[in-house]
Amino acid sequence: MIPMTTLAAFAAAAVLLALAPGPDNLFVLTQSAIKGRVAGLMVTLGLCTGLIVHTSLVALGVAAVFQTSETAFTALKLVGAAYLAFLAWKALRAPAEPLGLANAAPLDLRRMYLRGIFMNLTNPKVAIFFLAFLPQFADPARGSIAAQMFVLGGVFILCAWVVFSLIAVAADTLSAWMRRSARGQVILNRVAGVVFLGLAAKLALAQR
Repeated sequence: MIPMTTLAAFAAAAVLLALAPGPDNLFVLTQSAIKGRVAGLMVTLGLCTGLIVHTSLVALGVAAVFQTSETAFTALKLVGAAYLAFLAWKALRAPAEPLGLANAAPLDLRRMYLRGIFMNLTNPKVAIFFLAFLPQFADPARGSIAAQMFVLGGVFILCAWVVFSLIAVAADTLSAWMRRSARGQVILNRVAGVVFLGLAAKLALAQR
């Protein structure tokens, strides 16, 4: 059993880490700014689903592969960078939607959810971060390390979900007025494209 004081300290650290500018929260922010808070919330659910996978990999020791294998690390990060570059290309070329249809156009929630999962899983830095961060709060004297990893991962995911959801709602509120004009839509898409390109470059150049 992990002491409540340890869980509280871990949760505080998790919130601060979720708030720190990074690929995941910037991705939520841009998607919510362009497509609205529902899209941002679905992306958040996708990202958190990816974190479940990363937690499982750490608990099972599989994440160590990305820390020791340069080939695995490079392959995964290049897939993630290519995906971000593709999203940047789409955003930079996206025209403004007809204003009369902008709010009525159906939103593909499944695509937003899967986009969040793929975004998270193709970043090997997340697996390595979990591998380095979670064990610091585990203690073999408290029982199964794997069970403790799942508990800590669950706390981290909950904290990330709350923070990212707040970011999605805030981004939607701040950008709603811009989406009411064709020029505003174009500006949001161009900004998102630049952000995606930056994230793609950062991921492509990432080192273990």
